Formats: sequence, structure tokens, C-alpha cells
Amino acid sequence: MSAEDPTNSRWRLDIAYDGGGFSGWARQPGQRTVQGELEDWTTQVLRLPTPARLVCAGRTDTGVHARGQVAHVDLPADAVRDDGTALLRRLGRVLPDDVVVLSVRAAPAGFDARFGAVWRRYVYRLVDQGTPLDPLLRHQVVRVPVTLDLDLMDEAAPVLLGLRDFGAFCRRREGATSIRTLLELSAHRISAGPYAGVLELTVRADAFCHSMVRSLVGALVSVSSGRSDLAWLARVTDAAARTSDVPVMPAKGLTLEEVGYPPDDQLLARGRESRTVRELTPATPGRS
Repeated sequence: MSAEDPTNSRWRLDIAYDGGGFSGWARQPGQRTVQGELEDWTTQVLRLPTPARLVCAGRTDTGVHARGQVAHVDLPADAVRDDGTALLRRLGRVLPDDVVVLSVRAAPAGFDARFGAVWRRYVYRLVDQGTPLDPLLRHQVVRVPVTLDLDLMDEAAPVLLGLRDFGAFCRRREGATSIRTLLELSAHRISAGPYAGVLELTVRADAFCHSMVRSLVGALVSVSSGRSDLAWLARVTDAAARTSDVPVMPAKGLTLEEVGYPPDDQLLARGRESRTVRELTPATPGRS
């Protein structure tokens, strides 16, 4: 049952989509969005008396893709009469080709797709100068007109890891904090298959603020191309203030790959912790 309304049941949806045709996840008047498509079709196929409202783990921006998006929806207890299989099948019949619900299942007690998540993992894909790209991947991979040094990327990553204010890499929102914990930042070049030669940059954190992943990748591209150095990256990071020196990479190269959750018996505690405003102290680990 939903914690907000005992007459409702909460359902978890695992979702994938090609972000190229959407104005991001979040519903916006007059815009085609992932949330809008899913809510409208869920409401219609279940013939709900009031519109369905989905909450997602990561509100992806315009043009950003997802393979591992997670959302929850609270539905009247009698709206879904089985384990979710029928709703999954019915959505599969009506949803457009650029979005698919991979699974529908009853959410465990305390589950919240947004506040229950302990990390989100994104991958940014790009090719550098001189690397051929399969034209079928052109809507998922970004080409940069420079040669990138992966060793320099590896040197730069530790500068950014840990708990810190990522204000230099986020678009400010009034009342929102830019303090995050960056858990993983790594890069490798794919050696074989259709993605051969593609650079994959993995970015994993407890949460992200607006444009953070694309800005982090932009900073690494700047350092690994020789345009900027590690001292510049440290200065920008410590300043925690948005600057035009940090490029924001195009959206099409970014995919939300996976969202991590704690064991079911820790979901309520995680939800409470996530709602606490993040703060830094002078002794905070990872603070430069």
C-alpha cells in the first residue's frame, strides 16, 4: 500500500527510452515528455478516475536517453488485479516506439523511486578525432574534433570524486543544493563490436543536479584534450561557482544506465536520509 494513501497500491516501473524525441522526463505544457506519455497512457489503459502521477529516480534533460530509469506510481488498489503483467502488456501495445516499460511490479514497503535511490549510474559515449563511428549510432554518440588522452582523464578523475559542492558543474536552482557525493568517474575505450573505438565515461553518484554529468564530462574532455590542465580543474572545482570555462556536452551522448536501491528493510531509512538537506563542513572527506 502507498504510505500516502492506504487505499492505493504503489507500483515500480522499470523504463527505457530514446530521449531524442522528448523534451526531457518531466511533464511540461505543450511539450512531448516521457512522463507525459507514460502518465497519459497509464491513465487511459486503466481507465483511472484521476490522472496517474509518476515519480522517477532521475529527471533526465531534453535529449538524454535511459536504459535503467525507475519510477513509481500510486494506483487505486483495485486498478491492477494481478502482479502487474497485464498493465505491462497493455502499455506495450499503446506506447510509442521510443519508450518502453520493461517491467511492472508491486513496490516493497517504503519504496520511493526518487528518495529511495542510493546511486544513479550514467554513461556518456563519444568518439574523438580520427575514430570512425557506425552511422547507426550517431544519435547516441557525440563526436569531438580533438584527440583525447585517457591517461589524463584518469589523472583528472580523483580531483572530482567524493562529497563536495559541485556548483561549478550545475545549473543553479533556487532553494536547491549542489552538494553531491561522486562515487565513480572512469573512462575506457571499447575495443570490439559496433561500439569499437567509442569512449565510455561512467559517472555514478548519490544524486545529480541539472546538467552535472554533461558538465563533468565536458571538464574531462577539456583536460584530456590539452585545452586545460589539472590545476585549472582543481581551481574550478574548489570555487564551486558556475563558469563558462566548463563546457556542457551535448545531451545525445548521455544515457541513464542503472539506479541502485538498498535492501527492502532499509528503504524507509534511506528515504528519510535523502530528504535531509546536504551540508559540508571543513572536515568533510573529499572536500578539497
